Amino acid sequence: MSGLLNFSSNMFVVAFFLYCAAFILFAVAIMGRRWSNRDPESHRRKWGNIAFGVSSLGLVLELTYFFTRWAGGGHIPVSNMYEFMSFLSMMVMVAFTVVYLIYRKTILGLFAVPITIIIMAYAAVFPQEVQPLIPSLQSYWLKIHVTMAAAGESFFAIAFAAGFMYLLRTVNFSSTDKKDRRQQRWVEIVFFSIILVISFIITVFAFRAAGYESVFTQTKASGTAGQTTSVTQTVEYKLPPIVAPYHSKIESYQPFLGMTKPLFSAPSWMNGINAGRKFNTIIWTVISGIILYGILRLIARKPLGRAASPFLDGIDPDDLDEISYRAIAIGFPIFTLGALIFAMIWAQVAWGRFWGWDPKEVWALICWLFYSAYLHLRLSRGWQGRQSSWLSVLGFLVVMFTLVGVNLVIAGLHSYAGTN
Repeated sequence: MSGLLNFSSNMFVVAFFLYCAAFILFAVAIMGRRWSNRDPESHRRKWGNIAFGVSSLGLVLELTYFFTRWAGGGHIPVSNMYEFMSFLSMMVMVAFTVVYLIYRKTILGLFAVPITIIIMAYAAVFPQEVQPLIPSLQSYWLKIHVTMAAAGESFFAIAFAAGFMYLLRTVNFSSTDKKDRRQQRWVEIVFFSIILVISFIITVFAFRAAGYESVFTQTKASGTAGQTTSVTQTVEYKLPPIVAPYHSKIESYQPFLGMTKPLFSAPSWMNGINAGRKFNTIIWTVISGIILYGILRLIARKPLGRAASPFLDGIDPDDLDEISYRAIAIGFPIFTLGALIFAMIWAQVAWGRFWGWDPKEVWALICWLFYSAYLHLRLSRGWQGRQSSWLSVLGFLVVMFTLVGVNLVIAGLHSYAGTN
């Protein structure tokens, strides 16, 4: 089976580079029309079709990765963070393909395909070995619950792309009016949030390539009165430790930029040996994100929203608003079934209760309530255009926190989906 798994991994890598090529081709289709000697619309259509063909080929190869990994691993590959995020990236491309075939908007590829690229790169941060399923995952509900939840979230991703494009198209970035300035700042915050994810990926791969590693141990006493035992746990840092685990001992420390020990320890309320490492990762993400954002601002010499806005000139914002709404309308019932109804049935089968206020359950409910409010405000209160676009953007940020933040930061019954 190792040969099949290697083939599967190769298909994933090739699909990633095809998506990168498709993104470049979509950029040529949109930006190249400005210097094309031919009819700009003909240029956009030609290169847009080529870009869509390349992205479709990438999707075929990613589907090949998925099914060959399934065959090689013996179970559907959605059981850990690498597999789930890989599957989510594939479903985002499926959702993009569906929406693109309906609306034929080339500009959508310029924003939707990078979401897939970022998710795939993020997936590659985690261990990629096929692992046996823990008992709670050995159920046919794994196939139903996880795949449908990801399918719904993939349409939310397309809604995010269309909604964000609407904002870039309609916000007046040259205005000094107080209301417009507020809109400009929020657009920049969204850009910064995206850059944080990208910087995290770059930072992890950079230190991984450098072979960085530091090791800490933490000893805790446990047991009942009169029968106390000590348990020693070990944690490996792949990023230079700015924060050490609470009450821990350095086993090995690789100096970095003059640092020979962590600057401080995690506070006592951060429970668990991995709490300090997770806090350290957050700090590095923020630091690298600020640096990357600063570099991009220096290159653009203007806010990123103002730099990106001209590329959407000539795009009908009403079309973008409709795409965002339709994507959510498609994704919401799928998400409802997968992330809530089927999840509760599986929880009853696995843990003997439909609902237990586990952090992942709570945030899945928050996502559902958020998109329920979106549809209510859209259909009953007439929230369209900029209002609904902001909701679609914020909603997907909530989804990503549910997938990333809850899995990796907050402990719970779904912690198996983390880095193990």
